Amino acid sequence: MVGKGAKAMLQSLSSKSGVVPTTLVSSPQLMASIPQPRMVLCPVRPPRRTRTSNEATGATRSSAFMFPYFIMLIFCGIPLFFMELSFGQFASQGCLGVWRISPMFKGVGYGMMVVSTYIGIYYNVVICIAFYYFFSSMTPVLPWAYCSNPWNSPDCAGVLDASNITNGSRPPALPGNLSHALNHTLQRTSPSEEYWRLYVLKLSDDIGNFGEVRLPLLGCLGVSWVVVFLCLIRGVKSSGKVVYFTATFPYVVLTILFIRGVTLEGAFMGIMYYLTPQWDKILEAKVWGDAASQIFYSLGCAWGGLITMASYNKFHNNCYRDSVIISITNCATSVYAGFVIFSILGFMANHLGVDVSRVADHGPGLAFVAYPEALTLLPISPLWSLLFFFMLILLGLGTQFCLLETLVTAIVDEVGNEWILQKKTYVTLGVAVAGFLLGIPLTSQAGIYWLLLMDNYAASFSLVVISCIMCVSIMYIYGHHNYFQDIQMMLGFPPPLFFQICWRFVSPAIIFFILIFTVIQYQPITYNHYQYPGWAVAIGFLMALSSVICIPLYALYQLCRTDGDTLLQRLKNATKPSRDWGPALLEHRTGRYALTIPPSPEDGLEVQPLHPDKAQIPTVGSNGSSRLQDSRI
Repeated sequence: MVGKGAKAMLQSLSSKSGVVPTTLVSSPQLMASIPQPRMVLCPVRPPRRTRTSNEATGATRSSAFMFPYFIMLIFCGIPLFFMELSFGQFASQGCLGVWRISPMFKGVGYGMMVVSTYIGIYYNVVICIAFYYFFSSMTPVLPWAYCSNPWNSPDCAGVLDASNITNGSRPPALPGNLSHALNHTLQRTSPSEEYWRLYVLKLSDDIGNFGEVRLPLLGCLGVSWVVVFLCLIRGVKSSGKVVYFTATFPYVVLTILFIRGVTLEGAFMGIMYYLTPQWDKILEAKVWGDAASQIFYSLGCAWGGLITMASYNKFHNNCYRDSVIISITNCATSVYAGFVIFSILGFMANHLGVDVSRVADHGPGLAFVAYPEALTLLPISPLWSLLFFFMLILLGLGTQFCLLETLVTAIVDEVGNEWILQKKTYVTLGVAVAGFLLGIPLTSQAGIYWLLLMDNYAASFSLVVISCIMCVSIMYIYGHHNYFQDIQMMLGFPPPLFFQICWRFVSPAIIFFILIFTVIQYQPITYNHYQYPGWAVAIGFLMALSSVICIPLYALYQLCRTDGDTLLQRLKNATKPSRDWGPALLEHRTGRYALTIPPSPEDGLEVQPLHPDKAQIPTVGSNGSSRLQDSRI
């Protein structure tokens, strides 16, 4: 939950996130909207760039990251989370339909779709790797426990082979080079690292050298997409049931791992490393940028998923309460996951007789190298490995449900005809097949290079830009008074003063300055000691721009097709709300949205069925009641 979000998952299944108790939220659809993987893989450690092992482990301690993390949560995360929930719930539309509020900014919705597409492609690849490790754990001895496998190199040094090496002592039969590696510099190649690099990935030497497609990973990728499709085959009606399990069971696994971890020798050392501040890092802009990035991934802001899932909520559902509870629960789970991770890493460091910083890692190295290696030291290690990777799979699937539903709902709502409403299952199948095909290159020998490239560029600063423009368009183009009145009509009370100030001033300002500092302190992406070539970085920037460029391009398109004698008139007409903006149901169109005469096609308004999932199934409210939505304007 605190890794870069999909960054999370990916950075170990970080991200790009929060699991919430089913009793605290108004509906399973809303639960599904929270990208749930960022939670375990990179507990409250800055995820961003993948660096060399020394840089990655020593650059920023967790407590130094916690302070800006919670500041960003309070002044950006919770306010933006509430804004997106209220936005989607008020209009009962997906990330495209809500922009009837100001049609010229519909490009923001398309940008959200592009971001969700990128994340959906590589996120499922991370899930497929978790599937692979899960299946590989079904053995009496974990395959990454020892250096006796065909793929291991002469430099491999397993911690189990060095179980007697503590405090500088070494059994007489132990090779001197192994003792030196473990006790002095720890510059060793662990069996878990070689299993990851030489067996699972068969990593090539360059991002342009694709090599062969790893068939085991390809098979697991197919399994991942099949599972996602089957869980979404009936839309939110099916995913809403599945998410009760995917959102709650990880807590059970976390608790089991926590109890086991804190009872191990050396666990306290790992927890103290986790909690010890490093205040000199607070002044680094990169730490604040990482904190903002993690908040966006943890809470799912600017993905479009929050808007989409909130559109299925009951109109008068208290989304303000939901946003506060979910955000706090999400981040509390991140902190809790940190104790789980670092208690195990402290045990591993104690076993090796080294500092925790030597065994800690982040990104893929935490989820698929460091933590699996630590699990080999536990009794019945295959059991703990199965639990850990099963948890990662559930967290990843929870986010993937949301990503896929966001794309499908946007397509169905945008087309809006009777045929596509009835054939939504085929749309879901088409999106799943396209995602599988586009993910195949990421299962090649160069796949991890591309995966990290997409993670660092395709869905990074673009999320910040999208959120900033969304804030500005709603608060200053549509008007903050209008939006506050909409929320009061929906919830019965206006947004609290704190949220009003954050939406109008604080959040956009923080986002803007973070964007500036991120650009100033930009460093090219690396993976361990591999430096990405210029052409690969250029592709990364193109992916980043592909989502942001949707905003000005659609604005120009809307200006060209809007009536008006002058540019100023066109601009006014393109930014004012559409006639059909407002609550979806006639019964909720009161006040300034009330219709004085019945709607007719000549007025440009027509009564039509809601999206089947919104129209024909009970909408569960926060009070447990349900009712049918049967029509909309």
